[in-house]
Order: sequence, then C-alpha cells, then structure tokens
Amino acid sequence: MFPAKIFLLLSLALLGCSAREPLPPLPLAENVDLQRFMGPWYVIGFIPLFPERHANNGIERYKLMDDGRIAVAYRFREGSAEGELKSYFPSAEVVPGTGNAVWRMQFLWPFTADFRIAYLADDYQEVIIGREARDYVWLMARSPDMSAERFEALRRRIGQMGYDVESLRRQPQVWPEKSQRPPLEGW
Repeated sequence: MFPAKIFLLLSLALLGCSAREPLPPLPLAENVDLQRFMGPWYVIGFIPLFPERHANNGIERYKLMDDGRIAVAYRFREGSAEGELKSYFPSAEVVPGTGNAVWRMQFLWPFTADFRIAYLADDYQEVIIGREARDYVWLMARSPDMSAERFEALRRRIGQMGYDVESLRRQPQVWPEKSQRPPLEGW
C-alpha cells in the first residue's frame, strides 16, 4: 500500500512539473479584407512544416473562389534558390465570426489545420500567420526584401505571441531566379 501511495504522489508531482501554463489566445487581425489579402506573399521567416524545412524563395498565393473558399498555391525551391521547384495546393475556408482572420486550411481531405492571421499591417504589406498551438508560424511580406531591423521587430512580435523564436528562421529569398517558374494555371 505504501509504495503505491508514493508512486501516486511522485506521478502527480511529475505531472505538475511538466504541465505547461496555458497560453492566452493568439491575437487576431481585425476585419481582414479578403479581396485585399489575396495575391502573392513571400515567405520571409518561419517555423516550418516538415515538407518546407529546406524551402527557399517561397511564395504563397491566395485566390478567393466564387463559393467563398480560398485556393492556395505554395511554391518554393528545395534546398537553394536553384533547387527543384516544389508546389502545394491546399484550400481554405474562413471561419465565420472571426473577421476573416481564422481559416481552416485543408491539405488532405478530410483533415483541416488551424490557420490564424495573427498580425496584418495596415497597408497589407506584412502578415504573421500562426496557429493556436504555437508550433508553426509564417512571416510573409508582399516583397521578398525585408531589412534585418524589420525582421527582428517582427521576430520579437512573434515571441510575444508565445512562440519559441529560437526555432524561427529566415527563409532565403534570392531574386531573380536563374530558371523561370512555369505559370500557375488558372491564376
């Protein structure tokens, strides 16, 4: 009986030590104008998903469809600015009542992923896309060029959102590319 009580107490103590303080909700951009948000965004910094961990020259494009869904095209060079062109084509739905700032991103049916516009510059030139879990984040801009000072300021903002900024890295953007990308059909 005595060893069982000690085991239970030790287990509870370890659970208490490993329990993480819940994070506050991720901030959201207010009233995202979807028409204005559509178009190309250069990926400047990220805590990447596995398939994009060696991405260079990443561009994510959004296109509003007639049915209200959002078509997405994410293209990047694998490993270097001259690497193989990789393309992914998920889709998204805006979650009603979120000011268009929360999307359900679908890479593989029927699964959806949390996608939140956590920061959007007033001029729609910079955006931070995050997830409530604070596991992945993307810092994107309308231009592939961002000063080190501006990157650092946005990196601090990402840290204030509860992300481990030690995992955040800058995605190389080297333009113009040596080999031209084929155009996206229907875009």
